[in-house]
Amino acid sequence: MEHGDPRTTPRVRMSAAQRREQLIATGRQLFAERGFEATSVEEVAARAKVSKPVVYEHFGGKEGLYAVVVDREVRALLDRIATALTAGHPRELLEQAALALLDYIEEEPHGFQVLIRQAPVLSSGGTFSSVMSDVAHQVEHILGAEFKSRGIDPKFAELYSQALVGMVAMVGQWWREARKPKKEMVAAHLVNLAWNGLSHLETKPGLQTRRVR
Repeated sequence: MEHGDPRTTPRVRMSAAQRREQLIATGRQLFAERGFEATSVEEVAARAKVSKPVVYEHFGGKEGLYAVVVDREVRALLDRIATALTAGHPRELLEQAALALLDYIEEEPHGFQVLIRQAPVLSSGGTFSSVMSDVAHQVEHILGAEFKSRGIDPKFAELYSQALVGMVAMVGQWWREARKPKKEMVAAHLVNLAWNGLSHLETKPGLQTRRVR
């Protein structure tokens, strides 16, 4: 073989940190494609072109790798939303939160798929619902102050924040598959429903068909 033939060039050895990042990226893709239960350490090792012991050495097993992948996605999504919430007006904050979630869904499809797939039975956090609950707590503080200024009992701010975030999350999952209308239009309609509903809240709502006790 001639000198410089790529077949004779030795592969560059990865550092421990580089190998760890490679395995996290590989695990992220496999968990997104197959889910936690259907993914094996053997598949992770094969796709990363390493031996099984290397995976165990870095993460202790599939559960450890999954925990790291989910933790990163949770922090990435929450950071996006926290960074997006810059405007002071409540309507603008709703727009920013909706767009931040839709941006994440569009730009990080593997990460979003990992979060919405079913988590292991033994996992106490990291599911999409728990992430959205964290987002709702941020929204709750905003709504609480707004409720006080409008004479609405702020103790219901948590309920409304869960409803708002849940609405955006469910629509986001639907839009991930539909991909239409355009992202900005989806956000505009979400905010239209949420803001116009919030703008006309009754201070003491009641039911038409059953009395609230």
